[in-house]
Amino acid sequence: MELWFTEKQTPAFGITAKIKQTYVSEKTDFQDLAMVETEEFGNMLLLDGMVMTTVKDEFVYHEMAAHPALNTHPNPKKVLVVGGGDGGVIREVIKHAAVEKAVLVEIDGKVIEYSKKYLPEIAGKLDEPNVEVLVNDGYMHIIEHKNEYDVIIVDSTEPVGPAAPLFERGFYQGIYEALKEDGIFVAQTDNPWFKADLIQKVNKDVKEIFPIVHVYGCNIPTYPSGLWTFTMGSKKHNPLEVDEKQIPEMDTKYYSPRLHKAAFVLPKFVEDLTK
Repeated sequence: MELWFTEKQTPAFGITAKIKQTYVSEKTDFQDLAMVETEEFGNMLLLDGMVMTTVKDEFVYHEMAAHPALNTHPNPKKVLVVGGGDGGVIREVIKHAAVEKAVLVEIDGKVIEYSKKYLPEIAGKLDEPNVEVLVNDGYMHIIEHKNEYDVIIVDSTEPVGPAAPLFERGFYQGIYEALKEDGIFVAQTDNPWFKADLIQKVNKDVKEIFPIVHVYGCNIPTYPSGLWTFTMGSKKHNPLEVDEKQIPEMDTKYYSPRLHKAAFVLPKFVEDLTK
């Protein structure tokens, strides 16, 4: 008998993957968590029925969450990742020689535990000496650490359940205060096909707090619609003014120095959401 998993991305649309086996299916203290092996995308992490990451396409999201901000900031010594218990963003962050300390704050320790076991390609850098892993509330961590970080990356699920507060204006204000005077933050902001209102709201909120705000995008096949956005807020440094010749070549599969500015060129219907 064939086993298929369908993520209902809207009430009327979904994507389906053929499952080879299920490793984990449990309700944690915060969400429904499943770890499965798919035929097309390899091992896949699911939270509350939504695809979080897969072995085949994870590099796109994790590289694009990390490198545009880290290559915009001239000296990102201390970096915070909120969420991201699979470890992929941390893996990309510590590729930067300037980073002396990378802090991961994940509310659900089970995500970290199962990612280490079933997604070693992604979570394999969580035990590095310059990485600190905290199982805690990212919202509260932000509030309690003022003027501390050079870059903050919000690697959250969609705005449901424990991630809902991470899309509120008060959270972005807290991020501003947790950043140093020239700090930068990035948050994943979903897709423009099904969540246009979310992109508009986040963009409006962030513009009321940060002087420099830009939305950029990438293609992630297992995420709703495939077209994904991130929103960057910066106190001082503009990602569009970065000299791509000064961006070092890195061990990446999606991001590159040439792609840095190109990612900020949006389709017109997406650009219109940011006005």
